[in-house]
Amino acid sequence: MNGVEPGTPCWADLATPGLEDAKEFYPQLFGWTGQVSPEPAAGGYTVFRKDGRAVAGAGPPATPDQVPIWSTYVATDDADLVATRVEAAGGQVVVAPFDVFDQGRMAVLADPAGAVFSVWQPMAMRGAELFNEPGSMCWNELVTPDPERAKDFYGLVFGWHPEERAPGPMPYTGWRCGARIVAGMMPQLEKLPADLPAYWSVYFAVADVDATAAHAAELGGTILVPPRDNPAGRSAALRDPQGALFSVTALR
Repeated sequence: MNGVEPGTPCWADLATPGLEDAKEFYPQLFGWTGQVSPEPAAGGYTVFRKDGRAVAGAGPPATPDQVPIWSTYVATDDADLVATRVEAAGGQVVVAPFDVFDQGRMAVLADPAGAVFSVWQPMAMRGAELFNEPGSMCWNELVTPDPERAKDFYGLVFGWHPEERAPGPMPYTGWRCGARIVAGMMPQLEKLPADLPAYWSVYFAVADVDATAAHAAELGGTILVPPRDNPAGRSAALRDPQGALFSVTALR
């Protein structure tokens, strides 16, 4: 997964009221450095870099009552068209399309089950510059109580085709966009947190999942799902000290 081909996840960022804390927690966890936007209107938006390359961002919440959340951004040629399709398909436009300075145009959207995601129409800023390496995004996954409706919705919005993965202990769907599987979906297996009716989980690659999960807990985070093996590698679901959910995985 990489690049900014339309329909592919290209960026992730954290919206949090605890921006100063996040700028300490994540660099300690992933070895990131933070670069704060000089634009006053950006509200301290910070681009995290790994070995000098942009991997993710963090900024203040879009609305005062927003829970701390990691957002998956899907690349598009036309953010306004995607927003129109989202409404037509039964979703919600949370934040209407707007320009982010000269960087790109974005919108914040929600699917019919309430899973929030964003779209990014690149201009000066293309998206992440590193994928699938330790400390960078490696996977994006929808967890939802209504997989069948999600298949219709994301097909209409992004042209994604659902592909059921090889039978295993649990059903798993891969989202195909053109020649590639670009993201995944799993049905809700455990009770979802009350503040997340359905959600997109952002996965960051790490060298050692068990060590990273333990380190996150030492730094004030929470281990939501302890490290466990899966077909792609070994993963854990974590929450940062403010409660934002993210996952880490050691790729095979």
